[in-house]
Amino acid sequence: MAHKETETRVPILSNDEAQNLFGRFDQHLKLVEESFPVKIVSRGDEVVVTGAPEDVDKVSTLVQQLLDLLRSGVTVSGREVKYAIRLAQEGKDADLGDVFSDVVCVTTRGKPIKPKTLGQKEYVEAIRQNGLVFGIGPAGTGKTYLAMAMAIQAFKNKEVNRIILTRPAVEAGEKLGFLPGDLQEKVDPYLRPLYDALYDILGIDSFQRFMERGMIEVAPLAYMRGRTLDDSFIILDEAQNTTAEQMKMFLTRLGFGSKAVVTGDITQVDLPRGKFSGLEEVRTVLHDVEGIAFVYLSDRDVVRHELVQKIIKAYERFDLTRKKTETGQEETS
Repeated sequence: MAHKETETRVPILSNDEAQNLFGRFDQHLKLVEESFPVKIVSRGDEVVVTGAPEDVDKVSTLVQQLLDLLRSGVTVSGREVKYAIRLAQEGKDADLGDVFSDVVCVTTRGKPIKPKTLGQKEYVEAIRQNGLVFGIGPAGTGKTYLAMAMAIQAFKNKEVNRIILTRPAVEAGEKLGFLPGDLQEKVDPYLRPLYDALYDILGIDSFQRFMERGMIEVAPLAYMRGRTLDDSFIILDEAQNTTAEQMKMFLTRLGFGSKAVVTGDITQVDLPRGKFSGLEEVRTVLHDVEGIAFVYLSDRDVVRHELVQKIIKAYERFDLTRKKTETGQEETS
């Protein structure tokens, strides 16, 4: 038996609000109607949603949340609409305003840096509340960039005296010995993504000034050995490529007044065969230690090109199929 249709009316305060809600050429409206079997129309000072009761309830809540975002001063783009649609489809009741209005810091060009997903919001909150945070997830989830923004904000607020960014110089297909230049020039390609993020947030002039004064340090992980890092915000990036010994060495560098964020993707380990990832081990060793948080981001938190999300899902399916095939071969051998 067909569901009886119902309708819900959501008040709109102005024509500008309606235009921003619907998007250019009603793009936002079309996205919602493509995702749910409902009809949405604007009638004067209200939006009318018509369809099956369950769908109408989800979409009217979605529309109200987008309106609340607009009224809080957040610019609603297709990305925010798509994310709100996904949450509604999954039945998640989330305060989008709480996510999208949390400005971590502002770049020199005036661009606000803020979480764009619930996972990113959880990650930012974990960094605020804990001395050591592990951000684990695939490429494009903002692990390093958000950690860097939090570090710069802590530095500006004088919560720390310096920022230290480090990565293990592990070859992913290339050999360091074949690269031209001295040691610093050889390891610079591994640190380049960290430089790029700092340039984007601070601007080149401020970055170089802080580097010259020793307030920002970007160095390979090997340079951390034997040091005690007080009053610092320390970020270890690409931590899946640390060995268990390197991870322990890094974590025991943490000094008074310091905070550390460790980021990595456990599906992208470039260590030589037979070497166990320190990021894998530390999840078992420290999972229940107070003051330490593990935040797991997923393809749902990818904020790069939409294709990145599809690529990650495709590889996950491929890896799952390959593991099943390998397991089946082992059982029959």
